[in-house]
Amino acid sequence: MKGLWKDDNELYEIAKRELFVALVGDVLDKMGYLHQFLPPHLKPLHHDFVVIGRAMPVLEADVFEEVGKGSHNPLMKKPFGIMFEALDSLKEGEVYICSGSSPEYALWGGLMSTRAMKLGAAGAVLNGWSRDTNEILNLGFPTFSYGGYAQDQGPRGKVIDYNVPIEIEGVRITPGDVVYGDRDGVLIIPKKAVDEAFSGAIEKARGEQLVKKALQEGMSAVDAFEKFGIM
Repeated sequence: MKGLWKDDNELYEIAKRELFVALVGDVLDKMGYLHQFLPPHLKPLHHDFVVIGRAMPVLEADVFEEVGKGSHNPLMKKPFGIMFEALDSLKEGEVYICSGSSPEYALWGGLMSTRAMKLGAAGAVLNGWSRDTNEILNLGFPTFSYGGYAQDQGPRGKVIDYNVPIEIEGVRITPGDVVYGDRDGVLIIPKKAVDEAFSGAIEKARGEQLVKKALQEGMSAVDAFEKFGIM
């Protein structure tokens, strides 16, 4: 059923018009992918934010000084590590998705959102806090995090790698997976499952319209499930 879309942009438009995250999650369950949702405390900064795009995973690590003068690791001498290189590497339609640090500081902010938007990125998902909330909301850049917390990562964290596999509470995210999030959660769709998962979700969404109509006309939930197989 991939004939329903010719490229990622068309798929994303269909998703934004007809789908929501729960539908795709249901289909992944049926496919045997039972642990693809990120933890429920990762929420959009605004309830209307929707993120969908290919993952550009970023690996963060805690540090305890901004510039490690006596360090044997050259990376420790760079404020923020290679965060700016990671940010500049974003391609159109990609999602900056970051994990690896403790939840003690913000991993994303307004200036990062400005740069990401200029590059055509689809959003940011942080396994931690974000800051500059008003600026991000004014920009309208889809950002998902624990919420707003102003403490900076400068002397507390560094990006140590990017475009590499990461994990968030047991969910593995590899470059090119699809990240799909709305107010009900953030879902990771593995690259190899994208076509089947979204085709199934589109079919399910269109079928659910028939179920909704039947329920509105008075059909019982039991009868609706027996007839349509979905509820």
